[in-house]
Amino acid sequence: MGIKQKLQSIFLVNDEQSDTPPTLPDNQQEANLTGGEPVTLQHILDQFDDSADFIHKTYQSEHLDVLYFSHLVNEDRLERDVLPPLLNAESPVDILSEQSKYVRVTNAKKCVEGILSGMAAIFCQEQAYLIDVIFPVSRTVAESETESIIVGPHEAFTEQAYTNLSLIRKRVQSSHLKVIQLSVGEVTKTSVYILYVEDIANEKYIKEVINRIKNIEIDAVHDTNMLIQCIDDDPYSIFAQFLTTERPDTIASKLVSGRIVGIMDGSPTAFSAPVNFFEFFSSSDDYYQRWSIGTATLFLRFAALIITVTLTALYVAVTSFHYEMVPQNLLLTLTESRSKVPFPPIIEALLMEMTIELLREAGARLPTKIGQTIGIVGGIVIGQAAVQAGLTSNILIISVASSAIASFVIPNYVMSAAFRLFRFGLIIMAGLWGNLGLAMGLAYIVIHLSGLTSLGSSYLTPVAPFEPYDWKDVFLRLPFSKLVKRPTQVKANNKVKLKMKR
Repeated sequence: MGIKQKLQSIFLVNDEQSDTPPTLPDNQQEANLTGGEPVTLQHILDQFDDSADFIHKTYQSEHLDVLYFSHLVNEDRLERDVLPPLLNAESPVDILSEQSKYVRVTNAKKCVEGILSGMAAIFCQEQAYLIDVIFPVSRTVAESETESIIVGPHEAFTEQAYTNLSLIRKRVQSSHLKVIQLSVGEVTKTSVYILYVEDIANEKYIKEVINRIKNIEIDAVHDTNMLIQCIDDDPYSIFAQFLTTERPDTIASKLVSGRIVGIMDGSPTAFSAPVNFFEFFSSSDDYYQRWSIGTATLFLRFAALIITVTLTALYVAVTSFHYEMVPQNLLLTLTESRSKVPFPPIIEALLMEMTIELLREAGARLPTKIGQTIGIVGGIVIGQAAVQAGLTSNILIISVASSAIASFVIPNYVMSAAFRLFRFGLIIMAGLWGNLGLAMGLAYIVIHLSGLTSLGSSYLTPVAPFEPYDWKDVFLRLPFSKLVKRPTQVKANNKVKLKMKR
């Protein structure tokens, strides 16, 4: 028995897959067997009472009633292909019962769910049928605006789950790619699809993700980023424990590596797990460029992490307590620069960091052309004016600007935002206790990261636990001939992913 069959038997994921009823006298007895209220025309009309967008068409001569939502179905197809054969037939019920595209339902709940999902319900001689005339409304596949790359494919996910599944299937053309459908949200009933590659993904992780999603009790979940906050190992941590992305090629690589992937209908973002801290610093184009360029880019990102976290805090610590750390040639310049500043370094740094964050948010919320203008012109004008007014020093402007630029080098926005927030805490600690406070803050970050897990696996893999083989694809990007095995963290059933004989 495969993993999917085991999961179906354990979690009852795909129970009642067939709506074909047994041969019984009436709908009441059939509904009793399926466990629910029998479907009747009046019951469905009562459910959608006071819904202006709900359509009910009655054809008295054929004893036919058609119910649907006008904006969810393809009305042209319904009027052209579905209704004429039924209206012109001597016995419409024979067509409904003989053709497989009409699915008979006896359970009122399933009928309501079908109509809400975009199907049309047809009532004939007290029997109910559903037919798929869904007309999905979605934007076209376009480029990702948050994960831009230079080399490689430029397709990004859309808000339509089936479109996203097709983008993944196009890249992973294997019968071993399995998809399990779940539902989340007591009111919204949003569809969530769990993907994994059979014989590669670890069954324990698959069960864990499904179990966490099934245990969510919430009225509405509107986006993948909301969903992962409901299933995190540590919901109070500032660090994300699931990797989110808008790129189909990234998700395809995660699937092949043995990770579990989730897609939500209505969200252009997919998640993968288990994940480690260092994955957030990897980008798709690291693998599309030469290995030496990819490795150098990785080093640059880790250097950017150190700069964005510590540079401004180090300035505050040095100017507040440790002038002896400043080279003598620079000390005079630093003293002269700060001679007119009326604030202590900690207040000065917090004010400038807050200004940078305000400019960043303003640039993100405004239209693209205006946002770019605000970011560039606002930064230059405010920085120059602050120096001339004696509110800040030149060196702090350089420090804050360098920290802001370095934060953009981190490819994952969620991780970048987490460290920007930590930067404020480090500035405060450096202003209170100098280098000791800075060291204590960094130590807290390391300790916190060491205690985090993703689906029960260590967040700092392959550093802790120590897995030196994985370093060649974490801190380095060695040639593909050297990347033979899948990551240790995923505990894949098939550990070998490459069999190049060279």
